[in-house]
Amino acid sequence: MKFVFFGGEPLAVPVLNKLKEANLLPSLIICNPDRPSGRGQELTSPPTKVWAESEGIPVFQPDNYKDGSAETKLKETDWDFFVVVAYNFILPEGILSIPEKGSLNLHPSLLPKLRGASPIRTAILENLPEEIGVTVMLLEQKMDAGPILDQIPLMLEPKDWPMTGSKLDSKLASIGGDLLAETIQGWAHDELSPQEQDEDLATYCSKLDKEKRFLKINPHKPPAGRAAKIFLHTIYAFDGMGDAYFTHEEKRIKIKKAELTDGGTLRILRVIPEGKKEIDFKDYLSTIK
Repeated sequence: MKFVFFGGEPLAVPVLNKLKEANLLPSLIICNPDRPSGRGQELTSPPTKVWAESEGIPVFQPDNYKDGSAETKLKETDWDFFVVVAYNFILPEGILSIPEKGSLNLHPSLLPKLRGASPIRTAILENLPEEIGVTVMLLEQKMDAGPILDQIPLMLEPKDWPMTGSKLDSKLASIGGDLLAETIQGWAHDELSPQEQDEDLATYCSKLDKEKRFLKINPHKPPAGRAAKIFLHTIYAFDGMGDAYFTHEEKRIKIKKAELTDGGTLRILRVIPEGKKEIDFKDYLSTIK
């Protein structure tokens, strides 16, 4: 089977590892362009590209799909299918129609729930554990609305919820990679029947609003009750994505780790004060009025 893998962070590399375990390596990997990174703004390759080069797989990094060059390049080869995982670009119809057996997409929610750009973090932010899982679907031009080939929920114990965004990313990438490998083989051998989504059940999410990272917290008097629970979900949702923060004396304090006490009070454990290194919250408190 000859296929192209379109992938982005944070799901692409762990999913590619799962495909490798199943002896399903793509012939071409398409990923995001190199970007300036760090204090020195050095041009840095995305992890997906680094993985591809380590496996000796050719890489293509288009910075747009408007000029037709990507479509022209892909049409130079006969492809069985495409696979799309957390890719930053919306692929035009001309691209999706190239492979003989269509384009498969791994989406980290139980479609038709949470269509859109941020299903994992939205599920945490809005406290939707029942909608967490992975779906493999056929891509159509309408966002996340194509027929479903297979899906599986992530079974969570109450004690494990909420879960930090980074941890949930990892879990869904793992089960999603396994499901994708199984689905690819079934689809390639005409063993699967696509099922249309129920549009009446569809819900949507957009990119997370960065303004929601700001929490009105008095460091000397942590919130309790409903506010504490909302704040904890926000901290977990933005984990590794800029992080939730509060301000004190006009300084931004990022929250790296927190939990709820048995009494329902928010307990902040680790923070990064603006311009400083990560420390225990109790040590931070000892330095402020």
